[in-house]
Amino acid sequence: MSAIRVLVVEDEELIAEAHRVYTERVPGFRVVGVARTAREAMAALRRTGDDAVDLVLLDFNLPDLHGLEMCRAVRAAGSTVDVLAVTSARDLAMVRAAVALGVTHYLLKPFTFAAFRDRLERYATYRTQTSTGGAVAAQHEVDRMFATLRGTPVDTLPKGLGAQTLDAVLEALRGRPGQSASEISLRTGLSRVTARRYLEYLVDTGRAVRSSRYGTPGRPEVEYRPS
Repeated sequence: MSAIRVLVVEDEELIAEAHRVYTERVPGFRVVGVARTAREAMAALRRTGDDAVDLVLLDFNLPDLHGLEMCRAVRAAGSTVDVLAVTSARDLAMVRAAVALGVTHYLLKPFTFAAFRDRLERYATYRTQTSTGGAVAAQHEVDRMFATLRGTPVDTLPKGLGAQTLDAVLEALRGRPGQSASEISLRTGLSRVTARRYLEYLVDTGRAVRSSRYGTPGRPEVEYRPS
């Protein structure tokens, strides 16, 4: 799949540059423009071809138009571009309005690069899951897509799985591609059985994929990599 094309919309120059750099650090994403106003952003969204926009990183406090008003204008124009709100706005009514306008994620400033990367990686996985067209076969496929996009709350994890341990397994998995449950066990300090349970959960929720590793005597070993 080609790189996801991102438009950064932020009126403060230093912050806009930081968001651009952060985005370019995440594999699979490419910044195709930086807009300092809503007017510039909407002009950029009218572009077609290789510079067309897939995802907007949108600050709400723009000098010419509030970010939510820009979202309304974009939707009214018929655009279905995805939007990730990157803002310091904490008002719950604003959050509800953002959801109603189809904002994919709502990331509060200030944030760490790890939090930013997690949102983009979830979004990339979601796009992969929904890019094949056709129809879903069952409810669990829809549930998996929403879980990938929104994130799985701690209280919905299966019994016996912990959020901190899940994060540790996922971080270890990102360390290098193609690792077995035994290798993840060594990197995290978990037992092999426990590591495999977490890895299989990541596969079930669309955040990892499994494959067979050949080249050694006996049965092929199962290895896992981030999706």
